[in-house]
Amino acid sequence: MTSLSHGGGCGCKIAPGVLAQLLAECAPSAGYADLLVGSDTSDDAAVYRLNERQAIVSTTDFFMPIVDDPFDFGRIAATNALSDIYAMGGRPLFALALLAMPINTLSKQTIRDILRGGETACREAGIPIAGGHSIDSVEPIYGLAVTGVVDPDCVKRNSRARADDVLILGKPLGVGIFSAALKKDLLDEVGYRALIETTTQLNVPGEELARIRGVHAMTDITGFGLLGHLLEVCRGSRLGARLQSERIALLPGARALARSGVATGASARNWQSYGREVRLAPHLALEMQTLLTDPQTSGGLLVACDPDEASTVQAVFARRGFLHTHVIGKMVEGAAEIEVE
Repeated sequence: MTSLSHGGGCGCKIAPGVLAQLLAECAPSAGYADLLVGSDTSDDAAVYRLNERQAIVSTTDFFMPIVDDPFDFGRIAATNALSDIYAMGGRPLFALALLAMPINTLSKQTIRDILRGGETACREAGIPIAGGHSIDSVEPIYGLAVTGVVDPDCVKRNSRARADDVLILGKPLGVGIFSAALKKDLLDEVGYRALIETTTQLNVPGEELARIRGVHAMTDITGFGLLGHLLEVCRGSRLGARLQSERIALLPGARALARSGVATGASARNWQSYGREVRLAPHLALEMQTLLTDPQTSGGLLVACDPDEASTVQAVFARRGFLHTHVIGKMVEGAAEIEVE
């Protein structure tokens, strides 16, 4: 299926610099008192307050195939869409499927398998796919619109980080590099299984993390890469960030693939969009730039929390089966830029 599309997974995202230009003249969402989170800070989902104890969380996400197996594609796309609800601290309630398929090119069974993969991910999350919309398309596209619920007091925005907060990343980086390697027939079976395992792991710790007062901000790492989404945290919080590159977990073999030149086109577009806001230490090889800008599909949660809560946050991740969570840096006073050591 990947041969039918010009991009794959969250690497299909419009580059952040181009997106900013497209949205520059869009009407602001301010002026609606119960709209707690709109588009102002590039957050993961919209949040609308119903009453003092309940708010609706709403998001949508869809993309073209990142893998050729239709069932795996469906699972990955659904898991990725659900992630935005968890990133806001919410609990998903139900989903609507978004399906665009080249009906005369793909078999009906292939399309059924994509839908079955999405249903499987939603069943694991404990929610139904309650409907949706479909069109005949030149390229295959699948995703979900997801509705969830959250306590307004527990909403975790990407713009509430505080100076000296530590940064904890929930999943290893390298998904985009692995997907590029897969297209070039450079990814072995072990690598493929690692790719599927990470992209289909639901970011369920988000709901529990949201109840920890010392957790100040959350987002999930997707198409703009770690640097791009961390910069959104920096801009919204009016702070800088400092990363320790040696503490950032990577998928096994991702560094070697990056060193050999395997990368997505989205990685280069990401760097072109925001590289001027990043300072890489001189000793870091070019491969680190590739890894830090690598578009993640269904990537990990990025948590900014009080240093005293770091062990609690890591324990929540571990209890949910996330085994590669590390403190990778911290928020600092200063301009909204990132320093990587």
